[in-house]
Amino acid sequence: MIFGNRILAAQAASIAALIVMSACGGSSPTSPGGGSGGGGGSSVKVKSTGSVGAVGATVTIGANGIMNPTQVTIAVNQSVTFVNSDTRSHDMQSDPHPAHTDCPSMENVGLLQPGQSRTTFGFGNSGTCGYHDHNDPTSALGRIVVQ
Repeated sequence: MIFGNRILAAQAASIAALIVMSACGGSSPTSPGGGSGGGGGSSVKVKSTGSVGAVGATVTIGANGIMNPTQVTIAVNQSVTFVNSDTRSHDMQSDPHPAHTDCPSMENVGLLQPGQSRTTFGFGNSGTCGYHDHNDPTSALGRIVVQ
């Protein structure tokens, strides 16, 4: 009887872990990332130029991680500047969470303290990059459209 209970407990723990992992990488159809946040895939959607390009847009992180604007459109090879006007830090990363593999240009932003700003590397080809705050993946959501 004890052996059977241990197996049942192990199965329940496995199922709970799978539910948590799938929820972590998912996104809702109403999120600004447009569904690009799910799956944990490892393919790059928009390549990085490896250096900061001309700034094509600025995104301001306001109170409670509200992005303004939530979507920007830039040209290939341009960069985006993120300004943290919130009272708390935000770790800005590319979708999907937690892999952050869709748009390596976002790696140049990373952790922004209150009042700090940083610019992405240039986006090397057309596509759409969803992004989020790594420490709170339901906060600071938006997307960058590269044309």
